[in-house]
Amino acid sequence: MSARRNAALFLALAVVWGSAFVAISAGLEHLPPVLFAAIRYDVAGVLVLGYAALATDRPLPRGRAEWLEVAVGATLLIAGYHALLFVGQQYTTAATAAIVVSASPVLTTAIARGVLPEERLTPVGIVGLLLGLVGVGLIARPDPGNLLAPDSVGPLLIAGAATAFALGSVLTKRSETDLPMVTMEAWSMVGGALLMHAISLALPHESLADVTWNGTSLLALGYLAVVSSAGGFLLYFALLERLGPIEVNLVSYVAPAVAAVVGWLLLGETVDALTVGGFVTIATGFALIKRRALAQELATFGST
Repeated sequence: MSARRNAALFLALAVVWGSAFVAISAGLEHLPPVLFAAIRYDVAGVLVLGYAALATDRPLPRGRAEWLEVAVGATLLIAGYHALLFVGQQYTTAATAAIVVSASPVLTTAIARGVLPEERLTPVGIVGLLLGLVGVGLIARPDPGNLLAPDSVGPLLIAGAATAFALGSVLTKRSETDLPMVTMEAWSMVGGALLMHAISLALPHESLADVTWNGTSLLALGYLAVVSSAGGFLLYFALLERLGPIEVNLVSYVAPAVAAVVGWLLLGETVDALTVGGFVTIATGFALIKRRALAQELATFGST
């Protein structure tokens, strides 16, 4: 029963996070991208902060080190990642965005090898990293003569978002404070929302006057803030406790399939063969980098 429950939670998280890319695409038709992301985390931050107050005895960070960890999370995990993602997704499909974001675990491993002294890439791991980068290149397909073409800019901005998230993940791991993860995420959401509001104010065509409030924009915003951010956060940490980081992060490779199906059903989006090839290449790179951990997980699964 426990295995079935874990599988159900895993699939639920993949659906919630995969369909979030479709909600972003739908909402971008009616809201400026950075302001859209900021309002999403205004709501989500308040919800998760309320949960932290109820679920932990440490709802407030203490000391310089813990507030620094929150600042890193707010800047890279929330503001950097989502501002670049939302701007980039204006120029590409939900499925393509989800596939590029699936490179985050590969990038996280690569950055960790450079930042954390105990982490090192083997020759096979280097091949895995290169495959991950090749996969992103297959999706972006930048034209050297026209790097600002929308077809290139979108995936490249989203690759920047994935890099920001990977760097933030490594730096928060390196901090090694006693701050509960729930509290760190809650305050990072609040701080990240404030940063994105500041960025939005500095950009042209980014104001409440540029927002079209209708059923689609409200549904997209509500889904992203309540279901994807707050609900997805709770699902993720429930699975992290049950499955561990390696297995739960495999959701990054299921979410693109969800985004492709939901994007096709609701928005009529399609995915070309090179994009699928890029996804397979990224997934192969991840498998090479994490081959020992994956083998251990499979052995553990086979013995249960």
